[in-house]
Amino acid sequence: MKEVILKYIPNVLDNRIELMQSIGETIAMVSISGIISLVLGIIIGVFLVVTKEGNILENNIFNNIMGKIINFFRSIPFIILIGALIPLTRLIVGSAIGTKGAIVPLVFGTVPFFSRQIETALMEVDKGVIEAAQAMGSSPLDIIFRVYLREGLPGIIRGITITLISLIGLSAMAGAIGGGGLGDFAIRYGYQRFQIDITYVTIIIILIFVSIIQGLGNLVLKKIER
Repeated sequence: MKEVILKYIPNVLDNRIELMQSIGETIAMVSISGIISLVLGIIIGVFLVVTKEGNILENNIFNNIMGKIINFFRSIPFIILIGALIPLTRLIVGSAIGTKGAIVPLVFGTVPFFSRQIETALMEVDKGVIEAAQAMGSSPLDIIFRVYLREGLPGIIRGITITLISLIGLSAMAGAIGGGGLGDFAIRYGYQRFQIDITYVTIIIILIFVSIIQGLGNLVLKKIER
């Protein structure tokens, strides 16, 4: 077994400590930025829906402004967004490089995408159920939690799954500017030093992460939809 490893992935073996550190950095980046993005994305997504014309908290001005801000950030390629946010990143976390420096742009790159996912999920909620809740005297807050979020839960879970998978890809891209994690590890060793076995192993690890997230998402959906 050891001979096979030495033959096919010698560079991975030589840099196994850095690899484990990179895996930990990727998990940290995705976890922290993911939690922040999911919370903000759900809040913004809910406001996008309830402030639409004819909805329970109709506010066209707020809805238009929020929609334009989201579209603006979604239109910026992530690699450019990282550079543009360097001053803000330094202001918030004190550094624009490393794992800590990658979290701010990851949040800015993920929240607009996830907000639209939430908006789509909540727009699929049957309007008849919302009207029935209004007729029963439910407050806007009750309708949001007991109707929108409850009825739209399957779509929300799908959105979370897609977003977390996308976030893994963005975290790898952050490595291009020293953001740490598997992306940085693959670029420094696999690309710059032509150690191709490191590139392949990094791809496999990322595929495992994606498979785990997708599997968990599917499992939760099955339990919800029963």
